Amino acid sequence: MRVSREQATENRGKILHTAAQLFREKGFDGIGIADLMKKVGLTHGGFYGHFASKEDLMAQTCEYAVDDILAQNRASFGEGEGTYYQRFIANYLSCEHRDNPGSGCLMAALGADAARQSPMIKRAFTQSFNRLLASLMKILPVKNEAAKREQALATLASLVGAQVIARAVDDPELSQEVLRAVSKRLH
Repeated sequence: MRVSREQATENRGKILHTAAQLFREKGFDGIGIADLMKKVGLTHGGFYGHFASKEDLMAQTCEYAVDDILAQNRASFGEGEGTYYQRFIANYLSCEHRDNPGSGCLMAALGADAARQSPMIKRAFTQSFNRLLASLMKILPVKNEAAKREQALATLASLVGAQVIARAVDDPELSQEVLRAVSKRLH
């Protein structure tokens, strides 16, 4: 049975959305195609109508996850106390972000995992990192472009590192202390 273009587009979107969530929760190797497609409610064979391979899906998921987080940021930080930059930092270093990696930042969830992947995945991850970096540079209150880039690199590295450590430790107080300390330094 053939599906309409609209249904095919919707199915592809479901696969990307679910894969982005599961990869961020379980790692790139933490879920197989059969389990992913079962979770989406589609057949294993249907996967190959949308993606050439799992590696192709992994690469496209990097872009999708960054699109998602940038859209969330635009929607969430339009108004509120402090500058947009301050609200971004507070959200990134929140316990909610720490406790929900499946809907959080790709870099914090999959950074170490991406380092062990193929050149195709590393390239997709690098492109995604550069998009996040450019987005962060736009909200920094720095005029000089070289200084802005340097601050954005240091900020993004600090944010990602803080989330990785906060998620990895088994001491809830230490986890929150890490998030608070980095937040204090970045503000």
